[in-house]
Amino acid sequence: MPDGVATPIETIHVNERTAVCDGGNGPLGHPRVYLRIVQHSVICPWCSRLYVLNEGAGHDEGH
Repeated sequence: MPDGVATPIETIHVNERTAVCDGGNGPLGHPRVYLRIVQHSVICPWCSRLYVLNEGAGHDEGH
């Protein structure tokens, strides 16, 4: 990864361009954040989970 980019701690595959992350671990997680996948993936700025859009999914540009 380039300098200044978080290394993912976990990879989660999703079918929609909006991913919801709360860090997992119940009360040990973080506040719920909504992450928009613009290209193929996005990393949560709180916990460094990597959300990857599944092949053929996420064609919701009009929503």
